[in-house]
Amino acid sequence: MNTAQSHSRASGNPGSTNNHWIPACAGMTRLTRSRLVVVDVIAYVVLAFGIGLATAVTLAGVVLLLAQEAQAAEFMPMRPAQAQQGTLLLKSEGSTLAVPAVATDAEIRVSGIVARAVVRQTYRNPYDAWFEGIYVFPLPENAAVDHLRMKIGERVIEGDIQKRQAARAQYEQAKSSGQRAALVEQERPNMFTTSVANIPPRGEITVEIEYQQTLRHDSGSVSLRFPMVVGPRYIPGTPSEGRGHGWSPNTDQVPDAARITPPVLNPDKHAPTNPVRLKVVLDAGVPLARVDSPYHPIVMRETDGGSRIVELAAGEVPANKDFELTWTPAAGHVPQAALFTEQRGDKHYALLMVLPPAKEVAAARLPREVIFVIDTSGSMSGSSLAQAKEALALAVSRLAEQDTFNVIEFNSYAKALYGDARPASAANRESAVRWVRRLQSQGGTEMALALNLALNGRENPGRVRQVVFLTDGAVGNEDGLFKLIQDKLGDSRLFTVGIGSAPNSHFMSKAAQSGRGTYTYIGKVEEVKEKMGALFAKLESPVLKGIEIAWPAGSLAEAWPKRVPDLYLGEPIVVSAALEKMAGELRITGLRGDAAWQATLPLGEMRAGKGMGVLWARAKIASLIDSLRDGAKEEEVRDAVVEIALAHHLVSKYTSLVAVDKTPLRPADAALKSGAVPTNLPEGWEFDKVFGELPQGATDSRWHLLAGLLTLLLAAGLFLTARRRSVVLWGVK
Repeated sequence: MNTAQSHSRASGNPGSTNNHWIPACAGMTRLTRSRLVVVDVIAYVVLAFGIGLATAVTLAGVVLLLAQEAQAAEFMPMRPAQAQQGTLLLKSEGSTLAVPAVATDAEIRVSGIVARAVVRQTYRNPYDAWFEGIYVFPLPENAAVDHLRMKIGERVIEGDIQKRQAARAQYEQAKSSGQRAALVEQERPNMFTTSVANIPPRGEITVEIEYQQTLRHDSGSVSLRFPMVVGPRYIPGTPSEGRGHGWSPNTDQVPDAARITPPVLNPDKHAPTNPVRLKVVLDAGVPLARVDSPYHPIVMRETDGGSRIVELAAGEVPANKDFELTWTPAAGHVPQAALFTEQRGDKHYALLMVLPPAKEVAAARLPREVIFVIDTSGSMSGSSLAQAKEALALAVSRLAEQDTFNVIEFNSYAKALYGDARPASAANRESAVRWVRRLQSQGGTEMALALNLALNGRENPGRVRQVVFLTDGAVGNEDGLFKLIQDKLGDSRLFTVGIGSAPNSHFMSKAAQSGRGTYTYIGKVEEVKEKMGALFAKLESPVLKGIEIAWPAGSLAEAWPKRVPDLYLGEPIVVSAALEKMAGELRITGLRGDAAWQATLPLGEMRAGKGMGVLWARAKIASLIDSLRDGAKEEEVRDAVVEIALAHHLVSKYTSLVAVDKTPLRPADAALKSGAVPTNLPEGWEFDKVFGELPQGATDSRWHLLAGLLTLLLAAGLFLTARRRSVVLWGVK
């Protein structure tokens, strides 16, 4: 071999005839690739560990973020040496704070279709410190709250009605001056806050609230509902300034969120609190066939005067589910009309109830498009979702072949079973029922998404379009949802079905009213068939439309609501009016199908009543507040509401009741502690589904944050993986 040949082989010259160059190079490539594969695997493991660790840290941070919003919902017992029955410590910002206990005693007197209630809240302070107690509690959605009394031993201080800001200022001044004081404020038409300042050590203060309401008449029965607990509300929106005693901060969509989210006890860790005693004196005015209490055992006895006294069989119960009493008049005694009147000064106030005829007018049945909406959020977990699924399955199975339908579920998101309404064939109905049976509760209550899907805002000629909405209504942004319903309803009708032990009756009834439908309540699975059957009768019966009320000439009547809504089978017309004189005959007209319908009632055939003026004022205030969604100026509405509320001594959105003991009691050098009284979780709800899982965050903004962080982590991982792959490929190129 010459030198040139040796050099050529050693150098690997491509022009060389050396046949061993290629195999040698291939061997080196395999070795390099093997090493790089090992390095690649190690890099992937390290990268996966890093991403996992970063994700865990991110999730932990978000959990802490969520926990920060809900920390007021966590409580811990007092030390054994300090423990007394019914006392708790509120965990707040790393420290513990005791809160006073509250016991409620309610007495409700029923006369016909009107109820007058006295609710006594006793605030007991079992500690050696001075306390302010703050209690968020429910009342019926149509309650007209007109009296407040503060009782200290034998002393009684009557409350005054004032503009809301003025009442709050007087209360704060009394609180800082050491005077005992009580303040009642309206948060929603069915949600109120009582604040009680300067409860002395080992002392108690009783706050007495009075309200009046009309009762619900439906399908031949009358029902009285006494709500006992405010269920946790879903709070959408971006957190804003301001934080009070609630577990949620205020947000741009719910600016008073901190006021309507009282701390909630975990029933797995704490026994129910806030005991309630209840007594109903029932004077129905007619013989009764039956009296029922579907959710609480009762004892009942008759008085010499023919009334019935109803009390809780247990004496007292925890405030964790609503009480309902229903009664059915004996056959032939169902009232077709009732008129109650009250004279105050030179003005007459009237409450009118007229039942439309129960017999249907024969008419060709139009095909229907029915959109069923079911709430599967965390608050619906447990028995509530079981009731909703049973009701929905029954509703779908009852559809006729000529109908079309769709099903929408919603939680943090909303999705429809079908892209559009489909014929209600047997196969489609069976498929929908199977889909419904598989639904699980999770996430928040983004109701606006579901309403946007269900309401198309269009006219639907030749077909009746009905939306059936099954939910507990546990939301805090009611006004925004009412506006959405109003804007997108079109010629659809919205029927709400309240589910669970403590639904948001204000949202359910007002949504149905805005949607020109009806409200049905289902409190337990055993009621599904009966209650849904009554709803089907309304869905399938002609609506009484175009209702007009003609008051006698010269009566100068001012009646509310101004526009009587559509009516359904078994539901009455209920109108409050103020008149200059009570004489003549009023006439009610409307259309039932294509046939004219009319009823007349002499104003002379009336029953004397009490509180009709308060009910009229409450109805007028509600109509004025509703006008805000029609574009009325808030300044004008506020002035009108304040004028009416002050004249009738009513708590409203803009007025409050305040009572102050003029004598200072707390020494100037004694500190005053403040605590929000905890509420129970409504019976049947699951605490972890509401507070303990990530999807139940109080605001959707935190979910956007979580999604953004996880997306960034994924993008970083993909970028590093792609970069590593590029390096590996470049190394073997």
